[in-house]
Amino acid sequence: MSKGLSLWFAFSSIVLLTVTAITISYNGWLATLLFVLSMANIVWGFIIRAKKERQEARSASESAS
Repeated sequence: MSKGLSLWFAFSSIVLLTVTAITISYNGWLATLLFVLSMANIVWGFIIRAKKERQEARSASESAS
């Protein structure tokens, strides 16, 4: 995964979790929704990273053959 994309996922996850922490005292349902979105964002980042690593491994094995 590129550094820019990694930075984007890190920054967006921090923002979502911060907003979640702030909304806990105002609205529980909104905080729950934001928490689910935060976790989905983090998982999506891991999925993209795994796909990129698989593509790089495939291209390296094809070029070695």
